[in-house]
Amino acid sequence: MAAVTYEHIKTCTQSGARLGRVHTPHGTFETPVFMPVGTLATVKTMSPDELKELGSQIILSNTYHLWLRPGHDIIREAGGLHAFMNWDRPILTDSGGFQVFSLSDMRKITEEGVEFRNHLSGEKLFLSPEGSMEIQNDLGPDIMMAFDECPPYPAEHDYMKASVERTSRWAERCLKAHKRPDEQGLFGIVQGGEYEDLRRQSAEDLVSMDFPGYAIGGLSVGEPKDVMNRALEFTTPLLPDNKPRYLMGVGSPDSLIDGAIRGVDMFDCVLPTRIARNGTCMTSEGRLVVRNAKYARDFRPIDENCDCQVCKNYSRAYIRHLVKCNETFGYRLTSYHNLYFLVNLMENVRQAIRKDRLLDFKEAFFEQYGFNKKDAKNF
Repeated sequence: MAAVTYEHIKTCTQSGARLGRVHTPHGTFETPVFMPVGTLATVKTMSPDELKELGSQIILSNTYHLWLRPGHDIIREAGGLHAFMNWDRPILTDSGGFQVFSLSDMRKITEEGVEFRNHLSGEKLFLSPEGSMEIQNDLGPDIMMAFDECPPYPAEHDYMKASVERTSRWAERCLKAHKRPDEQGLFGIVQGGEYEDLRRQSAEDLVSMDFPGYAIGGLSVGEPKDVMNRALEFTTPLLPDNKPRYLMGVGSPDSLIDGAIRGVDMFDCVLPTRIARNGTCMTSEGRLVVRNAKYARDFRPIDENCDCQVCKNYSRAYIRHLVKCNETFGYRLTSYHNLYFLVNLMENVRQAIRKDRLLDFKEAFFEQYGFNKKDAKNF
């Protein structure tokens, strides 16, 4: 039996979104789902117990960063990521490809892999499909990603075509190098940018290799949201109905809802914890920058419609004070709240799918969140 399988529960008759479950060696999670990002084997400022308390079903860690620090050999000796970070639920690791292309200005792409410089030390490094598989096999996540090239936006069609073809060849090498297919599911990554013909080519190549799941890469890299949504509309129908679909690097509330409507099952992003460290909070009425002076004497919770532990126990005034004083506890509170907001949002999305009312939910959410009808139509 495959290490990772997808169980379809129902399709929303109103929107086409799907409700499902993904079964992994470390448990089952319901979809659509938002996955908090724990880049260095920790979701910043959050403990594993807090992540469970706020409802996280699965988290993501980063192959590139863990390869550099502390080293995949150390994590292997510790018993893998689950034991190393004391997390007994599913984990997904990315391939390291995005970081290679986004963090290093000096890189050389060859058929064998990518030569680049360590963004910390300047040391010359090389990462190949086989190397990415070795690192991820040692890290031991439930779901690992094939090594791919993530081209920038915009990119010329000819460049993107060559990139897609290389990514397909690399995907085949990843399958051959994957040493633990009975314990870890390997997902292929569909590329092609905004080009429908190249997305089709990429999807056909990867589906023919029969991965247990498929990611949609190369989006949320600077393109307008209507471009991302159009790409999803012509890409997700190309992917198997009986396998999970993962949109990489997306975490804004509107994009989570719109991605689910277009058939996506899994999402991840650093957004909620990154903006939390700047004192920005997601609320049911839009973003709230709690460090602003107008909240100095505001003793209401961050979001009066939220029932998370932060909103039950702490005021805007107190959290503002902590953030302004650079107190770590302030960042912990804003991070907890933002993660809860997105995890709870996806629970509400799942409930709306069950009731065949996701488009109604979207309209009500967008109106309260501050999107106007023109925004809602475009997104």
